Amino acid sequence: MNESTRGRINRRQLVVGAVAGVSGATLAAGNVRSEEPEHSRSRMRLHVLGGGCPQPTHERYGSAFLLETGADGILIDCGPATTFKMARMGIMPAKVGHVFLTHHHFDHNVDFPCFALTRWDLSKGTEPPLKVYGPPPTRTFVERLLGKEGAFFDDWNSRIKHPVSQAIHKRRGGVLPRPAPAIEAKDVGPGTIAKSDSWVATAARVHHVEPWLESLAFRFDTDQGSIVFAGDCGDCEALRGLAKGADTLVLACVCIGRTKAYADIVTGTAEAADIAQATGVGRVVLSHAAPGLARPGRKQRAIADVARTYHGTVLFPEEMTTVELSQ
Repeated sequence: MNESTRGRINRRQLVVGAVAGVSGATLAAGNVRSEEPEHSRSRMRLHVLGGGCPQPTHERYGSAFLLETGADGILIDCGPATTFKMARMGIMPAKVGHVFLTHHHFDHNVDFPCFALTRWDLSKGTEPPLKVYGPPPTRTFVERLLGKEGAFFDDWNSRIKHPVSQAIHKRRGGVLPRPAPAIEAKDVGPGTIAKSDSWVATAARVHHVEPWLESLAFRFDTDQGSIVFAGDCGDCEALRGLAKGADTLVLACVCIGRTKAYADIVTGTAEAADIAQATGVGRVVLSHAAPGLARPGRKQRAIADVARTYHGTVLFPEEMTTVELSQ
């Protein structure tokens, strides 16, 4: 990737990238424009659904991203209110065929049963199974929620068997007997974990809160470019190796400077700049903002701090903002 493709931006553009939080807006290298009426299948887009942390604020709560590449929708993490935020952006759950969970903290997975059941409830029953990938215990997590012995069995079982639910299903174009939710969950580790005709997903085991909880970062190499989702991890060799040469890196920014209060389990602006500069990524998308970064001027300061030593594009988008990734 050459420097013109990476799109260096000045301080004024950095500020624009920080405050462009209008719902339904498209953010491309620091520029904002109105969302187009229809999503183009030839484009690669990042929909920022959740850009916060476990503590809710007026602007942010939890972590979730929808990667739109060609005709595929890939959900990375499924934090609080992900399904509702998708609806507010005009994105239907049926758009998503794959879910990747970086780890099992609640701010990254708590809305998963809501999303999976909504996707199923609005379906005709002929759609492909929802495929879910993540570190252990992803398979157990899904089974305990949505399996025949799971917490939500009574919900979906009643929707299969009650005459009113059956009639609603038929009005949507479904046929009886109505199938149970079809979900294929898989525990995964480092290496290539999934692929389609247009993308390949690779995982790396990264440092966060092990040994109590395992965490993965994911890289997607697509026909339109490459993107890495770091999750909540700290600066580690595994993340740097995964992100090497990627077009876009999405990673946490919980503070300005180094994350002394959080030891080495997550990143602030200093670590973000170090990782981005060392790996040569073309664009950094900061996320997982702590409540303190919601104060006036703090996001602009965070972007400027990263830009002091990293010379690519730096974005700190609001929730329900779309970042144009196509080259």
